[in-house]
Amino acid sequence: MALPKVLGIETEYGITSGSPDVDPISTSTQLVTAYAVGLAHHIKWDFHDESPGRDQRGSARPGSLAPMVETHLANAVLTNGARFYVDHAHPEYSSPEVASPLEAVLYDAAGEEVLRRAMAAATERFPDSPPIVVYKNNSDSKGNSYGTHENYLLSREIDFDGVVAGIVPHLVTRQLYCGAGKVGWETPNVPEPVGFQISQRAEFFEELLGLETTVKRPIINTRDEPHADSSRYRRLHVIIGDANRSQVATFLKLGTTAILLAMVEDGVTHQGLSLADPVAAHRAISVDPDLQGTVELANGRSISALEIQIGLFEAATKYVQAEGAAFLGDESQASLVLGYWEAALEGLESNPESLSDTVDWIAKRRLLEAYADRNGLGPLDPRLRAMDLQYHDLRPERSLSDRLGLVELVGRDEILTAVTEPPISTRAWFRGKCLARFPENVVTANWDSLVFDLGVDPLRRIPMMDPLRGTKALTGGLLEEVRSASELVDRLGA
Repeated sequence: MALPKVLGIETEYGITSGSPDVDPISTSTQLVTAYAVGLAHHIKWDFHDESPGRDQRGSARPGSLAPMVETHLANAVLTNGARFYVDHAHPEYSSPEVASPLEAVLYDAAGEEVLRRAMAAATERFPDSPPIVVYKNNSDSKGNSYGTHENYLLSREIDFDGVVAGIVPHLVTRQLYCGAGKVGWETPNVPEPVGFQISQRAEFFEELLGLETTVKRPIINTRDEPHADSSRYRRLHVIIGDANRSQVATFLKLGTTAILLAMVEDGVTHQGLSLADPVAAHRAISVDPDLQGTVELANGRSISALEIQIGLFEAATKYVQAEGAAFLGDESQASLVLGYWEAALEGLESNPESLSDTVDWIAKRRLLEAYADRNGLGPLDPRLRAMDLQYHDLRPERSLSDRLGLVELVGRDEILTAVTEPPISTRAWFRGKCLARFPENVVTANWDSLVFDLGVDPLRRIPMMDPLRGTKALTGGLLEEVRSASELVDRLGA
């Protein structure tokens, strides 16, 4: 039976300031620091368990480069269980672990609110510096791309090659409803001029498999860093996705992928959809917003990306009907995913414009085309590129996406609560509540442990190797009962 699909999203945000001479690392550091100093606690990230060089294939291919771990840059751990830090010259918000795609949408939206508050805090703390502006996007139009990564809990018993075979057709084609859209192109990987792409990230991917995340980007990242008991769990680290402003797109991105990974764990295959060249197909789909092209399958057939998605949807529907969907948190989550998935596919087939309130690239293209028509602009006019960027602006008074009436799945009050309160369904509850309750005793934290200073040697590390332990149901009563960090550690038997 498929494991519960514990999920998380890591978003590297685009960042600018009023001066072209400002170092983006310094700007990102200002942003994270300004937010962190306003917290009641000042707990750093613990790099004890970081091992980005481990490979799911057993050993990396010669020439593969493991991602660098930048331990010297600004890091903060938040009481909602998230991490907010500087990564490769970008502010990154890594959401807490959650147990359902809808909960993931909530904590992704909470991350947007954290970045808004960080912008305001930076303006107040550094009044003489140019204002910092943050964008939830994936490329700077100058050939640089930054990531929106997803994480999924898998059983260690599942063969990694089976995971690759089972999920690649989906990752390549799901951009049809998860793509964020982009004016133009930025790399030689797009050989012909193109006015608009479905995905911001597709042209930056160059391999099927690999350890890298910033160069030679692979469709399947092979990093073997489960942040959990490695004898029981894998973590699939998905780097191929776009950053979405549409909550429905985020929900579909996570929910559809989680269902298909559960199918892989349960040995349910969808035959005949393997791609002959996944990298080429990924790029070709992105430069075809009119959805007229086809891609080649490994069996020699030519098929559209939409037909592949329809096949995956039909297989997923049969699987959920036969096996249930407890792995998504509850059955209602699967019904909601399948409902939005079906609506997206039907809309793409008959009337893509009908999806302008749920699919980012369609909402963006509709906005840009209307403006271009009114003003007689060519498809690559600089004003359209500026509007493209403004779609992703997190400032409410400037954001174009915020004005388009995109469907919302979580409410404003829920989001504001999630900025400081952790999810109750995973170990993030214990992490966040310990930070809030014992800020003077927690020295460092990471995904799978907390380190306490109890005032006597030695420091005490509390392991949290199971993402589904440390929930409110399992530890809420204990945290209410104890009066000190020492009592908590004693009660845990650490």
